[in-house]
Amino acid sequence: MMYLVFLGMLGLVLGLVGVASNPSPYFAALGLVLASVCGCWVLVELGISFLALVLLLIYLGGMLVVFAYSASLAAEPYPEAWGSWSVLVYVVFYLLMIISGYIFFNCGVSLEFLFTNYNVEFSTVGNDWGGIGVMYNYGGYFLMFSGWVLLLTLFVVLEITRGLSRGSLRAV
Repeated sequence: MMYLVFLGMLGLVLGLVGVASNPSPYFAALGLVLASVCGCWVLVELGISFLALVLLLIYLGGMLVVFAYSASLAAEPYPEAWGSWSVLVYVVFYLLMIISGYIFFNCGVSLEFLFTNYNVEFSTVGNDWGGIGVMYNYGGYFLMFSGWVLLLTLFVVLEITRGLSRGSLRAV
């Protein structure tokens, strides 16, 4: 089980490097899908299956909208793929930064503490429901702040894509 979590974390990191290193939204969207699937895979391996399924469905639904919008704005006939040299330089740079950060911050922590007391019990309430209740109980201010940040992000994106006072709906 630890090996599956390790593979999921490795896929998550590689997906995020694929997102950060690609200037084309087509291949960056593929990296985001890989990162979200691997992140939810790690959650499933840790026993939080319902929350992983909900996160995957919500995240991929939002990703579909963002991908359609960004692909319509960046209509390139020949986008740069992962095989081009400029993207390969970015991939190598980001991987070296991750490895050097791992060495510099001494992240030699083992994941065995997650699996030492791992018991599968059959109950009416799963392990993932308790975190949702605590989030709504103690995280009200965080949820309000997150909503405010998302509203501000919406206005910033609309202002950036507005163009020369023609509105966000324009011919590309």
